[in-house]
Amino acid sequence: MLVPSPKWLDTGDNAWQLAAATFVGLQSIPGLAVLYGGIVKKKWAINSAFMCFYAFASVLVVWILFDYNMAFGPQWFPFLGKPGLATSAGFTLGQATIPAAASGMPDMAFPMATLVFFQFVFAAITVIILGGSVLGRMNFAAWVIFCPVWMTLVYTVGAFSLWGGGWLAAAGAADFSGGYVIHLAAGTSGFVAAAVIGPRLQADRDRFPPNSLLVTLIGAGILWLGWNGFNGGDPYFANADAGAAVLNTNTATAVALLTWTLMDKMAYGKPSIIGAVNGMIAGLVAITPAAGYVDGWGAIIIGVVAGIIPWLSMNLLQKTKMMMRVDDTLSVFSTHGVAGLTGGLLVGLLANPAMLQYIGTDKEAPGVNVTGLLYGNPKQLWLQLEAALFIIIYNAIMTFIILKVISIFVPLRMDEATLKVGDDAVHGETAYAIGAEGE
Repeated sequence: MLVPSPKWLDTGDNAWQLAAATFVGLQSIPGLAVLYGGIVKKKWAINSAFMCFYAFASVLVVWILFDYNMAFGPQWFPFLGKPGLATSAGFTLGQATIPAAASGMPDMAFPMATLVFFQFVFAAITVIILGGSVLGRMNFAAWVIFCPVWMTLVYTVGAFSLWGGGWLAAAGAADFSGGYVIHLAAGTSGFVAAAVIGPRLQADRDRFPPNSLLVTLIGAGILWLGWNGFNGGDPYFANADAGAAVLNTNTATAVALLTWTLMDKMAYGKPSIIGAVNGMIAGLVAITPAAGYVDGWGAIIIGVVAGIIPWLSMNLLQKTKMMMRVDDTLSVFSTHGVAGLTGGLLVGLLANPAMLQYIGTDKEAPGVNVTGLLYGNPKQLWLQLEAALFIIIYNAIMTFIILKVISIFVPLRMDEATLKVGDDAVHGETAYAIGAEGE
């Protein structure tokens, strides 16, 4: 007698996790690839998009060779799993589990192959987001080295500490879907990378018009709807909390976009589509650590705050003389770093214990949830702050060290002649066959 799958496999849960993973993958390619390719100056369209595709490919290779188990495998250190292959038939077809965190969740109902791929697309988008800080000048050879090294030495530590059952998870810090592990990490590391690599040409800093706002909007739309897989997939089950996370994600994003647009109108007199995209991103990022922990009102509050604080960071803080020394091309510091930090801290305030991620079956196990300060647990806010400080400090130090070591072997920044030409000098290709050179 043949059966299609083992008894532990739930085809609905497996189908949702694979679909959610694909949605998240689409956020990177083509989502961020075309968003970056459209929002930069014409001469950098190919390079910016190619950085995304290269990162996606290189991360997958190191992910299955050793990084997956460093992030989600058996504990090696309190902040890191033991490196190991994720390639064998027995491993990939076996029942998914996160050994150091398994006691805090139901048994998963899909195979390890699904879990490895699902977590890979989260890892890949992190370094792609980071890349938004250094568009328009980072040497592609340095990027080739940086992506797999940063993934191995930096991302895995944050992922294991908060998601793999490491010390921050054991302490009670919460990050539903990556506000800290992905966005705060990318914002911090991107800002450090921008400082170490140095700025674009002054002419590019002074005038950097998007070469296609419509292409940018296509990427933004893919990013927005792809986020349903980002936050909807993180309960690991096609359960009620997954549905709530998707609804909260879209609610907060819509509110943040409207709030950011209103801020632009009040400050500059005109609503900006680029501003709306930034507001959308800030909303997506801020709700990410909280998506399955807050109710609808919490999502609305997060959306309002995400439309204000990252806006102030981008339009005031990052335009101060001190901050302008660092050329953060797409203001990843504000839209991902500040927004991720904001959302993570708001978990400590707004997390509603009635939002059950997993439902308990008896009085001794009432369910899995997070309780914030407004519901009687002030400790959660301090745990969220502790986790944020760890991510910021570790990412900043390690990113600086990695880049300095890479600079021994290859230049981090393109030479001046290449910077003037752009894509044609780097790749021998251009985005458009006609048009003014360098625009």
